[in-house]
Amino acid sequence: MASQTSLVDELSWWNNFISSHHLDPKAYIRRGTINFKLAKIDESIQDFDTAEKLDPTVAPYLWQRGLSFYYAEKFEEGAKQFQLDLSVNSQDVEETVWRYLCIARLKGAALARNSLLTVKNEPRFVMNWVYELYAGNCTPEEVFAACEKDGKRGKFYSHLYLGLYYEAESDVERSKDYIVKAVKEYQLDDYMWYLAKVHQQLRGWV
Repeated sequence: MASQTSLVDELSWWNNFISSHHLDPKAYIRRGTINFKLAKIDESIQDFDTAEKLDPTVAPYLWQRGLSFYYAEKFEEGAKQFQLDLSVNSQDVEETVWRYLCIARLKGAALARNSLLTVKNEPRFVMNWVYELYAGNCTPEEVFAACEKDGKRGKFYSHLYLGLYYEAESDVERSKDYIVKAVKEYQLDDYMWYLAKVHQQLRGWV
């Protein structure tokens, strides 16, 4: 995965590119993802918003903006973004869960669980267990036990989504334990690993 220095260099490259391609929506999306990885949340939202203004058809595919809304504590906007995303990808557990997380921060975990959307065809083993957890059909311990056998990626995703689950439940210590372990022990070149790192940084758990 990219170091902090290389991310800064990448951001500089996209700044230069956009200066001469200021009508390219994909460039703003790419820069938005780099800004997010650098924990520049407001700047990432601005980039994603600009991309949508340049090309409104990208709006249902801006799942990254939904994540940025969550960390900007714009939970209503986040829930709306994930709802929009699901209009073109209704079988995605992650976007369904992130909609849950936004609603939980707005109105509580119980209401979020009651409004959890149905997903039937998720191919990823770990995300099926995550979905059952958020639906209230299994325990965190069962998710952890099942996904410990699922390789590094499965271990990362189980730790990340257990940490987020406990944040929705207002259990800060358990949330911290899982997120910090996800970052330190299961490093991946994956947008969600960077998200876990940003989460850790913004919560002051570094």
